[in-house]
Amino acid sequence: MFSGHGWGHGIGMSQYGAWGYALHGWTYQQILAHYYPGTTLATTPGSQIRVLLADKRNRLTISSTVPFTVVDGSGRTHTLAAGPVSFGPDLSLPVDGQAAPQPLTAPLTFRAGPGGPLTLTRPYRGQIQVDVVDGKLRAINIVALEQYLYGVVPAEMPSTWAPQALEAQAIAARSYALATRLAAAPYDVYSDTRSQMYLGLSVESPATSAAVDATKHQVVMFNGKIATTYFSSSSGGETSSIADAWGVAPLPYLVSVPDPFDTLSPYHNWGPVPVTAQKIASALKVKGSVMDASTTLNASGRVSAIDLLTQLPLTGLTQTAVPGGTLQGALGLRSTWFSVGVLSLVAPSPSVPVSYGSSVALTGLARGVTGVALETRPPNGAWQAVGPVTPAPDGTVALTEQPQSTTDYRLATSAAAAAYVRIKVAPAVQLSTTPTPGAVSGAEQPVLAAAPVTVQQQAPDGTWTTLATGAVAADGSFSVPVQLAAGSTYRVVVAPGQGWAAATAPLTAVG
Repeated sequence: MFSGHGWGHGIGMSQYGAWGYALHGWTYQQILAHYYPGTTLATTPGSQIRVLLADKRNRLTISSTVPFTVVDGSGRTHTLAAGPVSFGPDLSLPVDGQAAPQPLTAPLTFRAGPGGPLTLTRPYRGQIQVDVVDGKLRAINIVALEQYLYGVVPAEMPSTWAPQALEAQAIAARSYALATRLAAAPYDVYSDTRSQMYLGLSVESPATSAAVDATKHQVVMFNGKIATTYFSSSSGGETSSIADAWGVAPLPYLVSVPDPFDTLSPYHNWGPVPVTAQKIASALKVKGSVMDASTTLNASGRVSAIDLLTQLPLTGLTQTAVPGGTLQGALGLRSTWFSVGVLSLVAPSPSVPVSYGSSVALTGLARGVTGVALETRPPNGAWQAVGPVTPAPDGTVALTEQPQSTTDYRLATSAAAAAYVRIKVAPAVQLSTTPTPGAVSGAEQPVLAAAPVTVQQQAPDGTWTTLATGAVAADGSFSVPVQLAAGSTYRVVVAPGQGWAAATAPLTAVG
């Protein structure tokens, strides 16, 4: 089980924390100075930004509610009627009032008409440029930076939050967009979390647009350059340094700072998230069965690595270290600030049934979890709590149980349960010490009246052949008529079913 704090990488500004500071009267300047220590604010000239909207598409549909235009690769402008226009890599469009689509030369630049934005899945400001790359279509939104931010800020932070938080978000988003522009690429940023979320006109709101306008052209600076202003939803109470989080060179303005108002986040604390050992092994492509897990923390309190103890049938126990970020991504955890609780139960020999009336030793682990109880379940029944379990100081659990029939056992808390182990129970069979001529007699417990009883003979190749059958009487006794041959090996099998395992009693070889 995984329990943790925060949502996201935790580097730079915590959005919930920024909201908390804003609610406590901080200005956007104070908020940014706290999360990016040592930085200053400056202004930068207005510019355009190119946003990748779609890539490697077979077809695109661009529409407008008013007539619009498209400029082809030769620079010629064509008119398009209001409504949608759909096309493939041949770039054939119904332009200039012609009914038949006309092939145009790439790239195509679509321009909105007065009062009608361009729509590609959702409406966008600016122009949309379409090109053909390796036989597939690519669409790029060319838009003024400030208008781009109109569609970013409300996609990254709720528009109902305090103005000072929205203004801090606007500056962080503007700085991040400029600092992370892709070099030598046909577009500057992505429209998703590979850069930052950009949802165009569909999410714009007066409050977030006002925050962009109030901070127009302002960016965060460090040593004369625009700072890479990372941000994430929730830090869990303390942000992470970039060096700790990603193992890169430290940056003085991306260090761990307190984040007391992150408590506003519903993900300030999260979990427990139950994850089976099988899922961990599958997600991480780890060979063998995961038996245990422990963590190594970095200076920011996050998990830098998780150490998995795995068992392979031939090589035995093996230690495997996995980066914390790799585990987070593979399991979909909210952050790398997490702890691991181990809850497991192991049967001594799952394939060997326990004889009725016998005890069984169960061992396991209950580390990093509280409120652990042992639960049992009969075949086709419901889980019931047996009682609390107190692990040893090292987390080990040792239990002795006496199942009255085949029973499932598991360790559980109020939030999660470990995988169960099934203890198969077979009736106790006692053969008569006084042989009856021409028959095999005995008794079994508990009394399972009418349960089938068979006498089997072992063949030279080790297989068993049924010689005679009978049934358990109402008092638990049985007597099966059969002639036993000298020099052979026999056994008696009681196979009642109904939640009971088959019981086998060996017959001494007749000499």
